[in-house]
Amino acid sequence: MTEVRVLSDDDVASVLSLPALLPEIERAFVKQGRGEVERPPRPHYPVGTETPGTALTMPAYVHGDPTYATKLAAVHEGNGERDIPTVNAQLALTDAETGLPLSYMAANRITNARTGCIGGLAARELATGPVRLGVFGAGAQARWQTRAIAAATDLERVRVYSPSESRAACAADLREELDDADVRAVESPTEAVAGSNVVVTATTSESPVFEGSDLEPGTLVVAVGAFTAEMRELDAETMARAASVFADVPEEAAEVGDAREAGVEESELVPLSDVFEGVAGREDESEILVVESVGSAVLDAATAGHLYERAEKEDAGVRVTL
Repeated sequence: MTEVRVLSDDDVASVLSLPALLPEIERAFVKQGRGEVERPPRPHYPVGTETPGTALTMPAYVHGDPTYATKLAAVHEGNGERDIPTVNAQLALTDAETGLPLSYMAANRITNARTGCIGGLAARELATGPVRLGVFGAGAQARWQTRAIAAATDLERVRVYSPSESRAACAADLREELDDADVRAVESPTEAVAGSNVVVTATTSESPVFEGSDLEPGTLVVAVGAFTAEMRELDAETMARAASVFADVPEEAAEVGDAREAGVEESELVPLSDVFEGVAGREDESEILVVESVGSAVLDAATAGHLYERAEKEDAGVRVTL
């Protein structure tokens, strides 16, 4: 028998700090770029009958870390009608030396936070000056992208667009959290892009959410929603106007709709880790840059290990015997 620390969503929230997590995510990207990780292919497969969804299994290990992780995630579009999250996940953390289980965690917040940090780090490294943010989407990830960008940069203003009325609620929530930023919901994609030097897409769309011709010179576009060939947030013009297209996992990002429909090959995608290594980045303030993110289990493993250490120090959660 062995004891396992179980962390509920509230427990995860109690030990999670975006400023503390950002350097952990950067470290994980650098290790991934150097090949110092184990990241087996993540299978995804259809589940359900009346309201079908997609299930994913995401294992990973960062070389030298005391733990490794396996995340079980699911995406169910019909959950919006149930008033429950579209993406749900649980995570198992294991001792890398013994194989003994260490922790079982609610992982929705972990997924959202580590994905938000991708946008935060990208904006910190690639944006031109104080951030004027246009956000597409009004769900949990739209909020977390904005929070992480606020934690990583000087965020001046936010414009939130979604085709549903949820954009007003999202803007209101962010306005309460971000006292120093001007946060508003807008009525059209054009308004969200206008005046923005960072544009984030956090949707489940299967068609482009804005016109690439609307992008102003120097804009950074961070696309985090698409993860299958059928999903697409960016049009071909956005990809064509980009001086560089960065990707967290180039071989997987090349297979999503944004890249496939624009004819962007894997060889044309620059690993995002190169930005943190200082070997790639913005060369001119007028360049339009794109970051394509499909998510990496390596980030889950780094986040879970980091939160477990904090939970151990603070005795968060409950311990159960298996």
